[in-house]
Amino acid sequence: MTQSLFVTKRDGRREPLDLDKIHRVITWAAEGLSNVSVSQVELKSHIQFYDGIKTEDIHETIIKAAADLISKDSPDYQYLAARLAVFHLRKKAYGQFEPPHLYDQVVRMVEAKRYDAHILADYSRDELETLNSYIDHSRDLNFSYAAVKQLEGKYLVQNRVSGEIYESAQFLYMLVAACLFANYPKANRLDYVRRFYDACSTFKLSLPTPIMSGVRTPTRQFSSCVLIECGDSLDSINATSSAIVKYVSQRAGIGINAGRIRALGSPIRNGEAFHTGCIPFYKHFQTAVKSCSQGGVRGGAATLFYPLWHLEVESLLVLKNNRGVEENRVRHLDYGVQFNRLMYTRLIKDDYITLFSPSDVPGLYDAFFEDQEKFEQLYVKYENDSSIRKKRLKALELFTLFMQERASTGRIYLQNVDHCNTHSPFNPKFAPVRQSNLCLEIALPTKPLNDVNDPEGEIALCTLSAFNLGAIDNLSELEELAELAVRSLDSLLDYQDYPIPAAFHASINRRTLGVGVINYAYYLAKNGVKYSDGSANALTHRTFEAMQYYLLKASNKLAQEFGACPKFNETTYAEGILPIDTYKKDLDKVCQEPLQLDWEQLRKDITTHGLRNSTLSALMPSETSSQISNATNGIEPPRGHISVKASKDGILKQVVPEYERLKDKYELLWDIPNNNGYLTLVAIMQKFVDQTISANTNYDPNKFDGGKVPMKLLLQDLLTAYKLGVKTMYYHNTRDGASDVQDDIKPEAQGDGCAGGACKI
Repeated sequence: MTQSLFVTKRDGRREPLDLDKIHRVITWAAEGLSNVSVSQVELKSHIQFYDGIKTEDIHETIIKAAADLISKDSPDYQYLAARLAVFHLRKKAYGQFEPPHLYDQVVRMVEAKRYDAHILADYSRDELETLNSYIDHSRDLNFSYAAVKQLEGKYLVQNRVSGEIYESAQFLYMLVAACLFANYPKANRLDYVRRFYDACSTFKLSLPTPIMSGVRTPTRQFSSCVLIECGDSLDSINATSSAIVKYVSQRAGIGINAGRIRALGSPIRNGEAFHTGCIPFYKHFQTAVKSCSQGGVRGGAATLFYPLWHLEVESLLVLKNNRGVEENRVRHLDYGVQFNRLMYTRLIKDDYITLFSPSDVPGLYDAFFEDQEKFEQLYVKYENDSSIRKKRLKALELFTLFMQERASTGRIYLQNVDHCNTHSPFNPKFAPVRQSNLCLEIALPTKPLNDVNDPEGEIALCTLSAFNLGAIDNLSELEELAELAVRSLDSLLDYQDYPIPAAFHASINRRTLGVGVINYAYYLAKNGVKYSDGSANALTHRTFEAMQYYLLKASNKLAQEFGACPKFNETTYAEGILPIDTYKKDLDKVCQEPLQLDWEQLRKDITTHGLRNSTLSALMPSETSSQISNATNGIEPPRGHISVKASKDGILKQVVPEYERLKDKYELLWDIPNNNGYLTLVAIMQKFVDQTISANTNYDPNKFDGGKVPMKLLLQDLLTAYKLGVKTMYYHNTRDGASDVQDDIKPEAQGDGCAGGACKI
């Protein structure tokens, strides 16, 4: 009966249905995998054959059937489904399974204006022949199913309107490498391209979304994070909005510092009018952020920063709250609230915090970041000045409001601005850090724009990548990976375009990089240590020491070749001060691990030759890019052994690395009794990381009387993090009890875990 049925191939030709062909493809995909069954996939497919059925539809049905079989008992179905998806992807891209020669691919794509024409200008045909010989297309078969779907959805060059895909993953990796090292001397650049390609395609180095989706295309903006500071004038507000639109449209996550904007009722033009306050301008920024979808790669998003002592803070803290009306809410931004030592001291002493409009207290806003002693002097002086408009609140009341909103939305973040400046690669007298970014791992100097072409303004960009800790066997491997990461990202700074002069000048003068890690949870599991009990402290100390040491060493080596960054003199490194000198010494009480590497020689090398890059490390969430490497994301414990994440292609299931061997070694998120062990590990990392860390707090209300997390505990965690030197806090996750799988990148629940729970420390 089936012999009378025909299938329609991708090119429109018809041919008789061949069930053996389908069986052979599934058998090929199952080769070498454990606990997978070809017949199970065939049975699960339930294909209803009809005359003229498209081979494409048959293939997609089989892929979905294999993906549906992914489980803890049979994790290798994620690779069987991935291989079927790779087969399907290549057929769509090339009309056949075998990829074309690299040279032919580049010519075709440059002619179609999908690859940057410089590739053919900078590389000869012979060089592309050599690079083609380095490509190992079989590495496509090492992806998990979730990784292939993320590649299809976000990273591979495609027509996002028609859905046509034009390349497969190994071309992506090779051409990113070729573009980033294009300006290296011909004598050694192919060697760097090969080494970088190998590191990325074997998942030892992880690249962020803007680089993977953008490098090799004519679009040249690849920085993941953009920090834009707004001044207290209409010109600056409009310039900020314009800069937001430009960078959101080019795939960047945005940090907006709007802390200078004066409070509601402040005088304008010597009292000719009164100010409408912050909220209308925050709405203006929200509109700018949401105006672009970042080319279909990811949606526009931003975090806006303001100080805890701002006169409008009671209104600003509830901007994401579901209660209230649209006029007094700005729900589609996230917020970072800024704290410092004085704020915590007032809390501990059960004292008051005084709120001011920044416009009424000259010098206070700048001192908040630049000089803690001066800030305290000015703050007390203005508190005692009866002529200045102000409001006093109990510190506990204000902190409680902050924590209630953080708990109920999950998305009110925290920045300790004093730690960001005292434990910083920047000298705060010259280059204070006044904000972070969307994911709270970037801490860079900014200056407000007065107009979009303001030469005095400073927009900070940070270019990211990450080491896959799970893919290394010895910490000495980080030396080679650090050199590749630093060289490639430093090259990218000269390779990319800058739509705004303030971003160009800041990037070229400071040359800031942020290299982080992925797969930390797997790294702990395979080393037999845990988040919660202190057993991972020493390993974490050694690991992040090695990471920062080798990153600094690589940047110092680059400085010897190409010169230090022009504003190296504005860093503490220029004074011979290293991260190991400025961390919060309270950390030594919980981790006594000694330094393992020769920091004193490194200090001499840095003071002699400088650094090519003002910053080198930052720990980002790496939510999507870690999926590509089949890794646990960032530094976070997994919520379950299988993560389940929604995508435009449906549900994507991914099993933690080496589940069958290590399932009892993983410490899952909701099995961790409290945040203490995790916060200690974050503080150990922060000792070495020169920017900051996307660190979360997690709470299970069911562990507490009445199903409510005590406010006392929430505040104690804030104080613990501050005491140990943690710079920023990202998500507040509340367990909803629905399941133990990670179902998306957002907090699991947004219920109020501490309503009405005010209490004293």
